[in-house]
Amino acid sequence: MFDLGAGTQMALLFFILLALRVPVAFALGLSAVYAMWVLGFGLDLAGDLIASGIAKYSLLAVPFFILAGTLMGSLGIAERMIRFFRVLIGGLPGGMGVVGTTVCLFWGAVSGSGPASVAAIGPLIIRGMEEDGYSRAFAAGLVCTGAALSIVIPPSIGLVIYGVIAETSISDLFIAAIIPGLFMGVLMLATLPLAKKSGAVPAGSPSLDRLSPPPYADMPYMRRLGRSFIDSFWGLMTPVVILGGIYSGAFTPTEAALVATVYALLVGGFIYRTLTIAGLYRSLNEAAASSAVVMMVVAYASLFGWVVTVDDLIGHYSSMLLGISDNQWIVLFIIMVIILIAGMFMDAITIMFICLPIFLPVVQKLGWDPVWFGVVLMINLAIGLFTPPVGINLYVAANITRLPLEKVARGALPFLLTSLVGLAVVAAIPEISQFLVVLLK
Repeated sequence: MFDLGAGTQMALLFFILLALRVPVAFALGLSAVYAMWVLGFGLDLAGDLIASGIAKYSLLAVPFFILAGTLMGSLGIAERMIRFFRVLIGGLPGGMGVVGTTVCLFWGAVSGSGPASVAAIGPLIIRGMEEDGYSRAFAAGLVCTGAALSIVIPPSIGLVIYGVIAETSISDLFIAAIIPGLFMGVLMLATLPLAKKSGAVPAGSPSLDRLSPPPYADMPYMRRLGRSFIDSFWGLMTPVVILGGIYSGAFTPTEAALVATVYALLVGGFIYRTLTIAGLYRSLNEAAASSAVVMMVVAYASLFGWVVTVDDLIGHYSSMLLGISDNQWIVLFIIMVIILIAGMFMDAITIMFICLPIFLPVVQKLGWDPVWFGVVLMINLAIGLFTPPVGINLYVAANITRLPLEKVARGALPFLLTSLVGLAVVAAIPEISQFLVVLLK
């Protein structure tokens, strides 16, 4: 029976506010406050709930990973890595498509944020792919897809937040996501033959700068490879430092975010000498703005989640979901469809805070591994980042390429189809996610 209690009214009001283009954080807060009023609770409780919602040590990883990714992009580390991979594998069939995919996966181990990855490495990869004969729309689609995997490949902001909500080991989530993330990257490579390459270098765009040729551009291959490796060494070491420290137990995932930030500052300030006061200010400003958006969603989502619990929406709708079928694969399919549809309209963090309180009891009831479910969820949410009409990566790519959103979405369509295949495989074969976790324990 459909519930029209305060919690359901809150959910309906939330979607109405979204349709009216109210920012997600405020839509969450306003709908939750309305439900609290209906339930008879005073607004003096809201402040305590918001404070308790964001006063979690693990959430410190979010702003620092965002800042680390922003610094890596602004300090020239991204350009050095792209040059190295262009020399290393740019001659393979697929050319810059292979390079772009590899760099996106590599950058996912630095940034942890999909939109930030598009902004940091997108212009350079798209320009290089255009020079290699790919259409700008297809190149933008590749970057949107590869950058979306930043929330799958550790360290992932999405996995950090999932670990906080589900009270699951973030280190185990990071380990479990490695093979599925790489598998999704292989599927991206398998999509490259679907591109219609023109074979002609297109006209330039003021928003897409050419990769400036390095001084060793005319050297023999092995010397170019060696020079480009030396030039990019400290950038290539970033994921080694971050992930190696986490998996070796030297520091926690939360501490790794701070280590990544300090490492970026040391490399930019003392090795590459690209750090300036003005550049640091811009990076801090950009990271603060991005972090504020995320943390505001987290703060107001704590109110939303409290109402969901108090009004027993968790019990009502999770029981309804379990009552649909006795077949766990049908239940999983329904959950994945709900998340995919939600991903077309909302960001990943909002979806987690709204849906997980309802889905996690189902996961527990059916005996699913919460680590496996977290990885499957992240792949699902990653697909939402480049699924129209509100895939945020599409908007960022449209902005840097100056293409209509529709063209960018069409360019991402082949990657969307292969990504759905990847989601189905990872969901159907839990061992893909569990292998490394079991091996390392």
